[in-house]
Amino acid sequence: MTALQWPNAQREHAFQLWLNKTASVHGLRADSVRLASADASFRRYLRVDSARDAAAQWVIMDSPPELENNAAFVHVAGLLRAAQVPAPEILAHDDTHGFMLLSDLGSQTLLQALPLPEAQLHGYFMQALDALVAWQDASEPGVLAPYDEAVLMREMALFQDWYIAKHKGIDLSERETQDLLRVQGLIAATNQQGPQVYVHRDFMARNLMIGHDGRLGVLDFQDALYGPVTYDIASLMRDAFHNWEDDRIMDVTIRYWERVRQKPWFAFEDWSQDFGSFMRAVDWMALQRHLKILGIFARLTLRDGKPKYLADTPRFVMYARDICNRYRELTPLLRLIDRIEGLDQASGFAYGRA
Repeated sequence: MTALQWPNAQREHAFQLWLNKTASVHGLRADSVRLASADASFRRYLRVDSARDAAAQWVIMDSPPELENNAAFVHVAGLLRAAQVPAPEILAHDDTHGFMLLSDLGSQTLLQALPLPEAQLHGYFMQALDALVAWQDASEPGVLAPYDEAVLMREMALFQDWYIAKHKGIDLSERETQDLLRVQGLIAATNQQGPQVYVHRDFMARNLMIGHDGRLGVLDFQDALYGPVTYDIASLMRDAFHNWEDDRIMDVTIRYWERVRQKPWFAFEDWSQDFGSFMRAVDWMALQRHLKILGIFARLTLRDGKPKYLADTPRFVMYARDICNRYRELTPLLRLIDRIEGLDQASGFAYGRA
């Protein structure tokens, strides 16, 4: 078993003290701790065996409180479990150092399990929709911070600051900057017009864990806010790390719409009767996420030393261009993306021309 690496001796010592105490209370094998996974944040997950049941395991979250919002993790985990959404149970928590003992939801994510037989994959998507609708059904204003226009704009600013300027090394002209800000403002305003619910903000295959009983569990929920109903279905079907087929995107999105179209909280304009109107809103929400993630993946590489995420940026360029091609109001953004990616030269298309 590879020894765990710690940023400093003080944190390692604090962990050993907490682990020894927690192992005694919960019947853990302190000598079995090993790395389970790490994510894009400063958080990582460890796995530990039970001393009472040879088949049982627990998960330890190592989450430095000066770098991660552990209070939000605890709060949102409680909201999910109250909504009957499978989420980790927090069995022990060291506020000071950011160590948590969690129930084990499984050892393989839905993303890691791919490819899967069609019937099995369909079943998992239906479970994902069950969890998503239950989460949204439980929504109440004022419980989570608002995912408002200011936050949406701040997120999209990452696209220019980190992807365009720092990663691509491109300085936009004054006109390009104005066009980008104008389109981003339109995207943010459009996405604020529909119903507001609890938003996971990273609801996708990588954060859906397949339990030992085949039940999907939900992870990586600590950034949840109260905002656009379209966000999580857009996140699920325009996955950051996997391209779903167009037919599947449409099928699952329609199935989601069928489940929620008569919900009181879904009432808005003609959404309950017109799937096309709702799908347009999903597209515009997805576009906001695509621009944000392009910026985040560039930042993860340049600031945090995690270059593997850049390999997935072409997927988001493709996503963004596909949506921009469908809506005339987004033409300036399409032109800008094509210039940034060098696609205007390849096609003979020049920025600023009709």
